[in-house]
Amino acid sequence: VQLQASGGGLVEAGGSLRLSCAASGSGFGIGVMGWYRQAPEKERELVADITSGGITNYADSVKGRFTISRDNAKNTIYLQMNSLNPDDTAVYYCVADQLGPYPGRYWGKGTQVTVSS
Repeated sequence: VQLQASGGGLVEAGGSLRLSCAASGSGFGIGVMGWYRQAPEKERELVADITSGGITNYADSVKGRFTISRDNAKNTIYLQMNSLNPDDTAVYYCVADQLGPYPGRYWGKGTQVTVSS
């Protein structure tokens, strides 16, 4: 499974960004997809994830500001990030869980999000 993420960049505090991640190469279907992030000198943390049925899960720190959505036909997820603050600065990683006889979690390369104060 290959994951192609896009949409990171530099934004001022209070601004918005939209991340996208497209999964390809799975012959058995994709289950949960989501986003993790890792800030400098901090552990990687879950930001949000979404099942193929549309059930979402968010970190408390982003609830009410971030929205994850999914297009199953395209195996693509989106993360709309509003009211960004400098604490959101991190490398954001897309993940996808392959279903079927060879299940596994796949990680994208990461996209940098930088929020200036």
